[in-house]
Amino acid sequence: MTIDGRAVDAPATFGVINPATGEVAEQAPDASREQLDAAMASARDAYAGWRGDESARRKALLAAADVMFARSEEIGRILTLEQGKPLSEGTMEVVAAGVWLKYFADLELPREVIQDDGNALVEVVRRPMGVVAAITPWNYPLLLATWKLAPALLAGNTMVLKPSPFTPLSSLKLGEVLRDVLPPGVLNVVTGGDELGSWMTSHDVPRKISFTGSVATGKRVAAAAAPDLKRVTLELGGNDPAIVLEDADPAAIADKVFGGAFQNNGQVCSAIKRVYVPDSLYGDVVDALAERAKAVKVGDGMEDGVQYGPINNRPQYERVSELVADALAGGARAAAGGRPIDGPGYFFEPTILADIEDGARIVDEEQFGPALPIVKYTNVEDAIARANGTHFGLSGSVWGADADRAAEIAGRLECGTAWVNTHLALAPNQPFGGFKWSGVGVENGPWGLYGFTELQVVHRSKG
Repeated sequence: MTIDGRAVDAPATFGVINPATGEVAEQAPDASREQLDAAMASARDAYAGWRGDESARRKALLAAADVMFARSEEIGRILTLEQGKPLSEGTMEVVAAGVWLKYFADLELPREVIQDDGNALVEVVRRPMGVVAAITPWNYPLLLATWKLAPALLAGNTMVLKPSPFTPLSSLKLGEVLRDVLPPGVLNVVTGGDELGSWMTSHDVPRKISFTGSVATGKRVAAAAAPDLKRVTLELGGNDPAIVLEDADPAAIADKVFGGAFQNNGQVCSAIKRVYVPDSLYGDVVDALAERAKAVKVGDGMEDGVQYGPINNRPQYERVSELVADALAGGARAAAGGRPIDGPGYFFEPTILADIEDGARIVDEEQFGPALPIVKYTNVEDAIARANGTHFGLSGSVWGADADRAAEIAGRLECGTAWVNTHLALAPNQPFGGFKWSGVGVENGPWGLYGFTELQVVHRSKG
């Protein structure tokens, strides 16, 4: 672990499983309560010096980006080992982390003058909050850490970071490689299980919690933050709909729809989770997606040519297996896949489910894996209502030849991001957040930066 700029061992360890084998590959430190206290104290003590030099903060973020670029292959291998994604994608995740760091290093911290006359000079400025407790998930452990780290540090905050216990190794490495870039205490990395996360969210030092994970855990984080009114950003789950319009060309959209659903083996909060298709196109869309599902190569992410790795962990593997089995038992048809892959590891066939309706669990819930239900509709107004008929509201997409009509329908989706003829188009300057139960606040862009600041009015009288 990294505490106060130094490598620190824990009194105990826990096993980190390689999802391609199902076996323990490495051990990670299991932080004690006392070590968390030390990390929080270090971040608190580093805050005053860190917040006072904006130029140094920008230089440090640029240097951190350079480290990500230079060591992308090395850290990418760690990501593939613990997360399961293909090595090329693991490496690109590290590169993307560098891109996010570089973007925020150059982002302006606004200072707005709202009055400047003979009476007063009144400015609205952004001030840092203090210590940020950041808790990150297992699907993109390094990239989503930098979504929090980069804006928080630019704003002048310090951080204690806790990754998922399923994927702690890449974040431990992040803390290690940035020890020579960041002053001691600015970034502390601790690892452990759910109990460590509970200690963090109820700790009296942090003034902000930034959490990415499930809705259920996000609600517990919000409750833990309430007694001392910690600020929160919660990026939670999604059940993203894709609506295919009757003028769409199934052959033309199939690759993008499939990619939007199966990126990272479907383990993306904003991936397509259900597709609504008109009667007239239903068979063609199902066949086109099934053809692609049958053609892809699934395997160990360390092997050449693998396009999709395993599901990251056994609980998620069992959940996907259960949801698919439930759908098939309820009358759905597996146009492709439909079952786990025999052998070691948490591999599941890329699955396209047809002849399925709203009300099936895999349509109504977030599957977060390589299984996609295709639902038929006869009226687009009904499709919109069904797409919106959920507690989730992260993102969605509409697909059609008439882009203006598709955009009009996309604007009626109750979600944080509405795409037209694409999905999962993300960028560091584009805000990302959800409606309803899919989150509180946003990440990325200046809006994400503002989430790590407090507004202050500076009023200077001229009288």
